[in-house]
Amino acid sequence: MKINLKKTKIWQWLNLDLVLLVVLIIILIVYYLKVFPFDLDNFVLVLVALIATLPVVWSAIKALKERQIGIDLLASIALFFSLLTKEYTSAVFINLMLTSARILGAYTKNRSRKAIQSLLKLKPEKAKIKVGGDIVEVAIDKIKKGDLVIVELGDRIPIDGGVIEGEAEVDQSSLTGESLPIDKKIGDQVYSSTIVVSGNLIIKAEKIGEETTLEKMIQLVEKAARHKPGITTFVEIFTSWYVILMLIGSGILYFISRDLSLVLAVVLVVCADDIAIAVPLAFIASIGHAAKKGVIIKGGDFLEGINKVKILVVDKTGTLTRGKLKVENIFIFDDRESNDVLRFAGAASLFSSHPSAKAILKYVEENGIKPEQPDNFEEKSGKGAEAAYKGKKIATGKQSFLEELGIKISEHQKRDIQNEKNKGLNTTLIGYDGSLIGFFTLADEIRPNVKNILSELKDLGIEKIIMLTGDNEKIAQRIAEKVGITEYHANLLPEDKLKYLEKYLDDKYKVMAIGDGVNDAALLNAADIGIAMGGIGADVTIESGDIVLMQDNLSQVPETMRLAKYTARVSKQNFVIWGITNGIGLSLVFSGFIPAIILPTFAAAFNFVTDFAPILNSARLFNVHIKE
Repeated sequence: MKINLKKTKIWQWLNLDLVLLVVLIIILIVYYLKVFPFDLDNFVLVLVALIATLPVVWSAIKALKERQIGIDLLASIALFFSLLTKEYTSAVFINLMLTSARILGAYTKNRSRKAIQSLLKLKPEKAKIKVGGDIVEVAIDKIKKGDLVIVELGDRIPIDGGVIEGEAEVDQSSLTGESLPIDKKIGDQVYSSTIVVSGNLIIKAEKIGEETTLEKMIQLVEKAARHKPGITTFVEIFTSWYVILMLIGSGILYFISRDLSLVLAVVLVVCADDIAIAVPLAFIASIGHAAKKGVIIKGGDFLEGINKVKILVVDKTGTLTRGKLKVENIFIFDDRESNDVLRFAGAASLFSSHPSAKAILKYVEENGIKPEQPDNFEEKSGKGAEAAYKGKKIATGKQSFLEELGIKISEHQKRDIQNEKNKGLNTTLIGYDGSLIGFFTLADEIRPNVKNILSELKDLGIEKIIMLTGDNEKIAQRIAEKVGITEYHANLLPEDKLKYLEKYLDDKYKVMAIGDGVNDAALLNAADIGIAMGGIGADVTIESGDIVLMQDNLSQVPETMRLAKYTARVSKQNFVIWGITNGIGLSLVFSGFIPAIILPTFAAAFNFVTDFAPILNSARLFNVHIKE
C-alpha cells in the first residue's frame, strides 16, 4: 500500500487555497497603497472577491444538499450582501479569513492516511529464511507458510509464528503495551513487528501477509478512522439556528414594511460575518499558541471538544509510565555491604544490552559507584550474564539461571523473591562466588507527578479515569494504586481496548483517550479526542492522535484543557460583543436618523467597522498566558 499525498484531492485544494491566500493579501496591499486608478482598483477587488467567494458558496450548496446548515452558508450570505452593497474590501477581508481557515482544515484531514503509512514502516522489507542448510535473504512478501524464518538480536519479527529453535527476549511494548520484554522459547508464539532484544530465534511462519498481527492492526486503524464520531461545535449549532431565524425575520420584516432598503440594512448589520471569522480565529490563535509549547492540536473542533470530556481512557505503558525499567529496591543477603553488592552488579551489567542490566547500571551509578570493567563477560540470551571480577565469578539474571549454575538459593530467599514478584515487580538476582548475595526489584518507571496530574484533570471536569493495558493483572494493579486510578483492565490486546472504549462512547459527553504505542493507534482514532504522547510514541500514534504532546509531558494535558476553557470564554465574549454591536446598529437603523437612501451603505460600513471588535478580542489568544 503506497499513498501519494500530492495526488490526493486534499493536497490539490490546499495548493489552490494557498495561491488564493497570497492573491488576497497582495490585492489588499495594492488597494490600500493606491497603486492602480480607482476604477481599476474596484474592478480588481470585485473580480478577486467573486473568485474567492466561489469555494465558500460551493461548500454551502453541498452542505445544503446534505441537509446541513453550516458556517459556509452564513459566510456566503455575508459575502453576497457585501458585494451587493459594493463593500468590496469587506468581501476580500472576509474571504482572506475564510481561506486561512480552509487551509488549516485541509492540512489536518490527512492524518488518518499518514497513520497507515506510519504503520507500514514497521514492516521489514526483507527477512532471512532457512532453506536446507543455507540461509537465504528474501523479500517479506516471498515468505510462505511453513518457512523457517531466522530472527537475530535487534531484528523486527516479520511474521506471526511459533518458535522451533532458540531462546530470546522479545519487546512487544509497541504492539501489546507490555512494559517488560517477554521470554520466548521453543513452542511459544511470536508476532509481527515485535523486536528481539536478546538472543536469536528460528520461527516457523504460520501467518503471513494480511493475516499477521500488524496487518490486522492496520485494518483496526482504518476502521476506527472511518467510524470516528464527529464533534459538533458551538458555532455550528449557532449557525444552524441563526441563519434560519435571520432569513425568516427578514421575510417578515419585508412583508410588514415593503421596504427593501430597510431589510437590506438589517441583514447587513446582523449578518454575523464577524462571528464567522472571529470564533474560528480564536481557535486558530489558540492552536498556534499551543504549538509554541509543543502541543499540536489538529483542529478547533478538538480544542472545543475537550470542554465536553467526561471520561478519560488512558494507556499505561509509555503514558502513565515511561516504558523503561527502573530499580525499585535492592535486597541484600549474607550481611553483605551494599556498596560491594552494587560494585559486583555494576561489573556484571557494564557490557550488557539487556533493559534490566541497563537499569541496574544506572542505579549503581546514581548511588555513587563507578562500574569497573570485568575480567571477562558472557551474556546468556534470555537468561542472564556471567562475569569474572577480581578472580571471582559473578552471575546475574533469572532465578532458574542462577540455580542452573549451581548457586544455592534458600527457601527463605525464594519466599522473599516471590513476595516481590507478587507485587508486580520484576526481579534480577545476583550471585557471587557461588552464593546468592541479593536481588534487585525493577518496574516500569512511573512518570513524575502523575497522581497530581490525574487529580488536576478531575478538577477540570473529568469524572472517570480508566486505565487499559496489555500488561498482566499484578503490574496493572500496582500502577493503578500508585497513581490513584480505581478502574483498570489488564491483559488487553488492541481490539480488546477498542471494545472497552466503545462501552463509554455516548452522545451526551465526549471520551478522551491518551496513548503512545502502535497498539494505541486504533484507540486514539476511535475516541472522540485522541491524545498521543509524541516523545517516545511511534509515528502511527502521533498521526492517529487529534492532539499530540511533542514534549512527551503528561502535564500538558491539563494545560491544554485550561487553554480550551479559556478559548471557549473568549468565543462567548465574541458573541456578547456581537450582540451589543448588533443592538447599537439596529437601534440606528430603526431610529430614523439615517436617511433611507443611504441605509444599506451605512449598514455595510457599520458592519465592517464593528467586525474588528470580536476579531481583536480573538487575536488576544496569540499571546495569552493561562493561569494555573
